[in-house]
Amino acid sequence: MSSDANNPGKPKYKRVILKLSGEVLRSSETGDPIDWDTLQKICQQVKDIQALGTEVCIVIGGGNIFRGLTGSTQQGVDRTTGDYMGMLATVINGLAFMECLEKMGVYTRVQTSIPMNQVAEPFILRRAIRHLEKGRVVIFVAGTGNPYFSTDTTAALRANEVQAEIIMKATKVDGIYDKDPMKHDDAVKYDQISYMDAIRQRLNILDSTAFSLCMDNEVPILVFNLYDEDCIKRAILGESVGTLVS
Repeated sequence: MSSDANNPGKPKYKRVILKLSGEVLRSSETGDPIDWDTLQKICQQVKDIQALGTEVCIVIGGGNIFRGLTGSTQQGVDRTTGDYMGMLATVINGLAFMECLEKMGVYTRVQTSIPMNQVAEPFILRRAIRHLEKGRVVIFVAGTGNPYFSTDTTAALRANEVQAEIIMKATKVDGIYDKDPMKHDDAVKYDQISYMDAIRQRLNILDSTAFSLCMDNEVPILVFNLYDEDCIKRAILGESVGTLVS
């Protein structure tokens, strides 16, 4: 669905992947893995954009609970075991999103790459697309089901599979800069940048596997600040939000 300048209520995107780091759920005050106030605010934005007619998929990381790479380098956990632990952490986060969204009256389905029939559906592409067409939010958990692949790669893979029009990557900064804006006052923000320019400047947008998948299949990536008020809705309506990689 294309944007319509004469109808500001018409969404620019028909189907999107919302990529969230597990870290966005962690409470900065208590350190609890899931801050339920933050979760509710995110879910409210998801409900708002779904009400516009946009079909929404969510890919959530597990870094607020356990991160496989960190576990292997700092705690000495075997990398494969650590990655599976991280995948299970994404299931916990996905169920939290399901619970929160359904209490808001938003029908959801959780699909997992690792079979666990009592907890979630297995990932089946045609079923996922059917859920989206029926107006359900689909939450993809357990990564790709394979160690050594991040949830960035999951988002890129699922975006291609369900033919999403864009990956919306929520972060703690308002876009992509030529250098770290937290460390450099003269950092310059990009409104838009090409895949090749991002590679040449070694900008860490997604991991290399995920980024290659997006570039090869021309899936645009929008990087934005999750904590800007109504940022997801504004982006869906075509307003200039964050940085677009295309």
